[in-house]
Amino acid sequence: MRTRARADAVPLRDVTTLAPGLAPTQRWLRTHPTVCDGVLALGVLLCMVLAAYADPHAPRGAFGTFGARTPEPSSLLLMLPAAGALVFRRRAPVAVLGCTGLITVIELIKSEPPAPLAMSAVIALYTVASRTDRPTTWRVGLPTMITLTGTAMVFGPAPWYAQEHLGIFAWTGMAAAAGDAVRSRRAFVDAMRERAERAERTREEEARRRVAEERLRIARDLHDVVAHHIALVNVQAGVAAHVMDRRPDQAKEALAHVREASRSALTELRATVGLLRQSGDPEAPTEPAPGLHVLDELITTFRQAGLPVDVARADGGEPLPAAVDLAAYRIVQEALTNVRKHAGPDATAEVSVVRVGPAVEITVLDSGGGDPADDSAGQPGEGQPGGHGLLGMRERVAALGGTLTTGPRHGGGFRVQAILPATAAATARVQGDG
Repeated sequence: MRTRARADAVPLRDVTTLAPGLAPTQRWLRTHPTVCDGVLALGVLLCMVLAAYADPHAPRGAFGTFGARTPEPSSLLLMLPAAGALVFRRRAPVAVLGCTGLITVIELIKSEPPAPLAMSAVIALYTVASRTDRPTTWRVGLPTMITLTGTAMVFGPAPWYAQEHLGIFAWTGMAAAAGDAVRSRRAFVDAMRERAERAERTREEEARRRVAEERLRIARDLHDVVAHHIALVNVQAGVAAHVMDRRPDQAKEALAHVREASRSALTELRATVGLLRQSGDPEAPTEPAPGLHVLDELITTFRQAGLPVDVARADGGEPLPAAVDLAAYRIVQEALTNVRKHAGPDATAEVSVVRVGPAVEITVLDSGGGDPADDSAGQPGEGQPGGHGLLGMRERVAALGGTLTTGPRHGGGFRVQAILPATAAATARVQGDG
């Protein structure tokens, strides 16, 4: 549960930010896109005006030649819509590219020398590439590059092979490539964010599932402990009250059984509740969990409570996995408790534990005339509503990948049979799949 995905190890604020110091600026720009595009359009307009008055063939460092070239008034007028269209580049990128491209083509055809209006088309093409998909970029960008370059070659004052024409092709190509790179990075960041959020949700769901499973397991253990021992205490207390006056010795023996059963209940409750302790609390009891190795002691408690129980074991004394051993013990305990509670005073019981290949078979039979089935909620004909004994058995067996069969026997009585995997490999495989 503590294993974290690598994507989730990176905070979202670090994934979506180029640099931590630029985070406030980026947030402001994202919340004010129109203002940002307006400033960009104004800057592009200023650059186009300055470039229109500059002489590109002047010697390097000869600032005195600035202004020697005067653009046509129509070129200055075309700069306004070419730059102004960039304000809407986020809302309609393809339309803005068409508008700026058309204005650039008009300028290339009619003016000599033409003003650098291609700057607005380059930015518009970058916007298309960064805000749409790659096929759209190819369908729109490639014709734009060819149209602008071809128009400059055909109608420009310089020869068709002049480097200015190749410059238009290079700038538009770089704009498309840069926009595509930005779009790819944005998609990568979104995927990282989505993966981090999904990992967080998965971790929370896993934590809730494990908490629910642990709560259910503890509830089953508490039910098994309380139902078994309290039933014995109730029986022995009734015997003591019945023979107190006539047979004090038998009453004392019954009260001794009550004390022993209550002490066992307290011990098991303490061990179960100890699992809920936080770190730093006193250590929980270290007694081993009950299993078939203490089956004789369990049978003795029922015999002392007046239930004759015969035991037959053919498991060879081979140890079982801890989870299977505990489940087998609890199944026998719960089944005999139900026999004592529901099968009538003259009932007898038989318990068999048989090892069959890679499985162990636990069977509990009784000969009572009553209904020994536990009062499991939702099971018609199984006693009073509200109990959870048979339900707990089914959950234990299902968790280990086994099968549980319960039902009345022909001729009277009840039968409980559980088949559980007896090998550690099979148990680990089932629990791992779960």
